Amino acid sequence: MSTSAALLPAVVRPEANTPHWLSSDHCAGPVLDLLGDLGWAVVDTPEANVHAISPDGRDYVGWLPEDPAAWKRDIVWHVRVRPADGDAWVQEFGLYTPSEAVAGFLAALVTHHSC
Repeated sequence: MSTSAALLPAVVRPEANTPHWLSSDHCAGPVLDLLGDLGWAVVDTPEANVHAISPDGRDYVGWLPEDPAAWKRDIVWHVRVRPADGDAWVQEFGLYTPSEAVAGFLAALVTHHSC
C-alpha cells in the first residue's frame, strides 16, 4: 500500500535561532558579568566562592559552590536584600537553577529597586 506524501505528517525541524531551554551548567558567569557591569564589588575566595555587594551596600549575592553550610541547605546562590523602606529578605537558588535564571531575577530586582 502506498501513501500520498500529502497525507504524511510534516517533519518539523527547529530553526538555528530557536531559543533553547536553559539548563544548569554550574557556571556563575551570567550573574557575575551582570553584577560587575552594574558596579557591584565582586570578591572571590580561595575556596572558589564568590561574594558581591551592591554599590549602596544594602544587597548581597553569594555564589557558594564550595560552602558546606550551603550544601546542607541544597543551595548554591544566596541573595540578601535590605530595602531602605522595608524588611530585609532572602532568596536562595539550588544547584540546578540556571545561572541565566538567577541573572534574570537579579536584573528584575535591580530594575525595580526604587519601588
